Amino acid sequence: MRGVEQVKAKGLPLSPEQAQGRGNASSQIELLPLPRPRRGRGPGRRGGLCLALSLALLPALSHAQSNPAYDSLVDAVVARYRLPGIAVGVIENGQVAYTVTRGETVAGSGAKITSRTLFKIASNSKAMTTALLGRLVDEGKLGWDDPVAKYLPGFRMSDPWVTRNMRVADLLTHSSGLPEGGGDLMLWPEPNGFTRQDIIHGLAFIKPGYGFRSQYQYDNLLYVVAGEVAAAAGGASYEALMHREVFEPLGLSRCQVGSWSRDAVGDLAQPHYQKDGRNLPMREDGPTIPAITSDAAGGIRCDLTDMLAWAQNWLAPTPAQLQWLSAAQRRVLQSPHMLIPVSEQRRAWDHTHVMAYGYGWRMADVDGQWVVWHTGTLGGMYSMLALLPDRKSGFVFMINGEAEDARTVLGEVLTKHFTDPADARGVKWYADALEREAAQRPPAARPPDATAAATVEPATFAWNGRYRDPWFGEILLCPHGDRVQWTSRKSPRMHGTVKRLGARYLVRWDDDAVDLDAWLDPHPGSPPTLTMAKLDPKGDFSSDYEDLHFERIGDCP
Repeated sequence: MRGVEQVKAKGLPLSPEQAQGRGNASSQIELLPLPRPRRGRGPGRRGGLCLALSLALLPALSHAQSNPAYDSLVDAVVARYRLPGIAVGVIENGQVAYTVTRGETVAGSGAKITSRTLFKIASNSKAMTTALLGRLVDEGKLGWDDPVAKYLPGFRMSDPWVTRNMRVADLLTHSSGLPEGGGDLMLWPEPNGFTRQDIIHGLAFIKPGYGFRSQYQYDNLLYVVAGEVAAAAGGASYEALMHREVFEPLGLSRCQVGSWSRDAVGDLAQPHYQKDGRNLPMREDGPTIPAITSDAAGGIRCDLTDMLAWAQNWLAPTPAQLQWLSAAQRRVLQSPHMLIPVSEQRRAWDHTHVMAYGYGWRMADVDGQWVVWHTGTLGGMYSMLALLPDRKSGFVFMINGEAEDARTVLGEVLTKHFTDPADARGVKWYADALEREAAQRPPAARPPDATAAATVEPATFAWNGRYRDPWFGEILLCPHGDRVQWTSRKSPRMHGTVKRLGARYLVRWDDDAVDLDAWLDPHPGSPPTLTMAKLDPKGDFSSDYEDLHFERIGDCP
């Protein structure tokens, strides 16, 4: 349910989470206005110069037209998954050919989504982070092969050899040895008290899941580290650099990162989850949007207009955009650096032979054509940006609801529009295929029915106390009225009730929108220890309970 991306056997988006999207659907079609460039802000920039550069970098955006073929695909996905809201744009031969918006920023509010509505783009932020690093390389402030410790002397991995040999490039390819989603509980659920320095410190205590540079396992923490490397090399915070080096020169006038005012910016889509067939808003924004620890990995928000301008910069860069980021760095970012296993489903659906990760981008051959893309997931927000560089074409869409399967299906049919126009399977076929796949999961791969779990009485629970994990920090397992409650010192939204199901304990989180429920397994010893695991074995890997190893450090307060 949170900001991670994993590669599983599910069509082009290959999303991470076991979630479903639902909602209502009202609609409107809009023309895209020209992005409004900002004046410069930040050290060493003069406002007039930055404005002139921004104007030079902007491509000529065509007036997008309604297209019945695209309309039918979008409408079918919205109807099948009852999405609360969506914004979609398509680029053909370098020009914006189609835009459409459906639904509301908050379900039932009447506030329509427009092409200027901000969405959380989640892990699509990673490509913006790597573009920022590429800018610093072009400027001679950073090298891809530089050791990370050159910029962050306190950086440590669990293996001293890996610490010494970890390059800036190694932060970006998901091949560091960190287990899949390792340490993500320091990022989500938000808000929490973990800082970027906590993450850099905690990396030394996360046990590797495989050999350094030996395979692909998606992680988020090292993109947070990459943002801090950029800050050290660029002489300003990650957020200031992103505004100065990426948003402003490219004219991405609505994109936001860091701390900003909700009401001053306006027109924000809110995330939703589904309960009892209804879309319900979750984690709604307050008056001030805070900077978050995970900004470099997944904290950027943009609207459809700016995301299309961002995509055009890659598909049909102007001479000024090639000056903004050199052709050499563009090739580096979107070249294969780490192979990703190709699933049987991808082979069957897309005839894919090779899949890889670049720097902030995935890539694969689809029906004989090269596709570069990424997806984004962050608690009730799903997105996808796909590029077909040889055709100067692509698409982007953003959804403000739980919509894993919706993203998979829409991403697949939009891709097929370019790679296999004769494909007649359509939305219904792909959606039905995903449902059949889910229904065929063996019992061992399904979560148990926890409705019969019984609340544990404090007098019968022998494991009360304070516990500590070296990277996650301290938790309490303590009586709270007639129950035992699990609470975290640094992640206050993670609080839940200890229950018993069969022979095992489990934690049911008090807030349905916070996290996946977890097994809780005590182990006797001196001191006693606790381990945890996802109740759903196929659940979101960012709920990385399996990486936690708690030791008892004292009694309940």
